[in-house]
Amino acid sequence: MKKIVILTGAGISAESGLKTFRDSDGLWENYSLEDVATPEAWVRNPKLVQEFYNMRRKDVLNAKPNEAHYALAKLEEKFDVTIITQNIDDLHERAGSTNVVHLHGIITRSQSSINPNLTYPINGWEIGMDEVCELGSPLRAHVVWFGEDVPMIAEAANICATAEIFILVGSSLAVYPAAGLVNYVPHHVTKYIIDPNIPSVNQRGPVVKIEERATKGVPNLVADLLL
Repeated sequence: MKKIVILTGAGISAESGLKTFRDSDGLWENYSLEDVATPEAWVRNPKLVQEFYNMRRKDVLNAKPNEAHYALAKLEEKFDVTIITQNIDDLHERAGSTNVVHLHGIITRSQSSINPNLTYPINGWEIGMDEVCELGSPLRAHVVWFGEDVPMIAEAANICATAEIFILVGSSLAVYPAAGLVNYVPHHVTKYIIDPNIPSVNQRGPVVKIEERATKGVPNLVADLLL
């Protein structure tokens, strides 16, 4: 089976009603990222950070996968598919995709405050301030914050290097190190870019630009690939 690697960003989740991580005003749900998405914020005001991610988790659980998520899942009928996502929601999995790498964590799990390798399922949408890991450290959202390492980036780079078809959906390629993953895709591989605002890709080799929203561009491309 031919190997398809897909990199998805905030644009695909936005069409399910989830706010993008960083809007044009630099805010996320009207909060400064410095106040809710850094290790320093957690030290400064853990209750605010916990409440913020509890509400984002509630939003995720109330959201539904859209046509783009379902279309990408259909590719598994004929291809070996890996989705690498910058998004912290579980919409790809709920749409039926079985091989998803979460670069920035997944909000439906918790993690230890002192050992990010200790993660746990969450019962419902809230993590309580009194909940602790097996080491006695408070639990927080399993999300990579600004200033923290991106533990899955090396694995994602290796996956991109195996692509025989590469698809980029809903990403402005503005957040590093994720934005650099496209550079690991072999030059001869066709790269499809789907976004209303096509980001610049400094690549040799074939690039197909599909200037559409994910819910329109992805199903159309998938239909062509499955022919």
